[in-house]
Amino acid sequence: MTGSTEHPGKPFFRLSNIRGWVFLLVAAAWLSTEVILIAQTSQPLTRKELEEKRKRLQQEIKQTTAILNQISKNKQATYHRYQALQEQIAKRLELIGILEEEVDHLSESIERTSGVVEALNEDIDRLKNEYSGMVRHAYRQRLTKSRPLFLLSASSFNNAFQRWQYLRQYDHYRKKQARLIVETEKTLRSKLYMLEQRRSDKEFLLGSARRQSELLSLELEEKDRMLQELQEDELHAKAELRKKERDAQKLNEAIEKIIKEEMERSRSAVASTGSTPNAPAAESLSKSFAGNKGRLPWPVKKGFLTGRFGVQQHPTIKSVKISNNGVDISTEKGAEVYAVFDGKVVSVQYIPGFQYVVIIQHGTYYTVYARLEEVKVKKDDTVKTRSVIGVVNTDAIANTTEIHFEVWRDKQRLDPETWISK
Repeated sequence: MTGSTEHPGKPFFRLSNIRGWVFLLVAAAWLSTEVILIAQTSQPLTRKELEEKRKRLQQEIKQTTAILNQISKNKQATYHRYQALQEQIAKRLELIGILEEEVDHLSESIERTSGVVEALNEDIDRLKNEYSGMVRHAYRQRLTKSRPLFLLSASSFNNAFQRWQYLRQYDHYRKKQARLIVETEKTLRSKLYMLEQRRSDKEFLLGSARRQSELLSLELEEKDRMLQELQEDELHAKAELRKKERDAQKLNEAIEKIIKEEMERSRSAVASTGSTPNAPAAESLSKSFAGNKGRLPWPVKKGFLTGRFGVQQHPTIKSVKISNNGVDISTEKGAEVYAVFDGKVVSVQYIPGFQYVVIIQHGTYYTVYARLEEVKVKKDDTVKTRSVIGVVNTDAIANTTEIHFEVWRDKQRLDPETWISK
């Protein structure tokens, strides 16, 4: 461009050069913007998922805290508080991990955005320098004042036409340069605002992580204290465990008896009539229930698992293993209990240690709802998914509200945690 002053009679750039420069400058600005757009169409999806998971965990921790505050702080309730606190600590650790991931994502985003801001600043400086050079060149050539003379001094009509095209191209290019400068500055302001927002979000998340770590530290101290208390009272804990095992055996026998009766009823119907009544409907219901594995709603609206399926190590007595045919869910006082799927009530009975128990048949599958204080259905009632079937019992001494939930397929016990939604 500097060499153009030595040849005032010739254009200092050609049309092809103009198009090339405009294309390169526009492409540079577009690419700078695309870096952020790509980050916002791929990474923010992950960030959004992390944010949703963070909010869900925060809500669950809030619910767990409310239930923990409900449980009495006495000797009888220590074990229940210990179980609830274990769940709270696990969620708190998961939340801290999510917060750290979000901070890492924001740090990477801030770094990328800072690089784009730096590149845009360089682009603006270059564009302004080029634009200033064009203005100075135009002033020296006095193109704006001598256009008629510049055209009339042409050696031929073709030469005059070429000069006229040059002037048009020059004006067009100058306007494009000015517009590009304005657009780039606008993009820069947008990126700077985005950068400040992300730095602010990062500070907020770091503060949240620090607060969660402090709460976790306090909960771990309380857990250690309760563990020591439970270990010191091992004889009482073993006596309680034996009582629970006897109650669980009674429940298991009652469930097996009901299922056996239903299976014998079906066999008797086949023997006498040659077919099972409503067999197609029952088969369809069984398939539908099986097809919803992992998507069944919880039997209560709010809560968390305090007892899991199968044989496992006792949390405080290392020499003892415990067995659970279902799952135990701690919930809030007065919580309603819902059927997890369409079906028919085949049993409503009272079993000591488990209070009222409701068994619902779903074809060849059965769901069991125990520790109910109040029942709102009766035997042979037809229920729909999320129909209210009762209210959870609250222990008068420990002030704990816990439902016991089981899933069976004929006489086979299944892990309910794999059937209900996450």
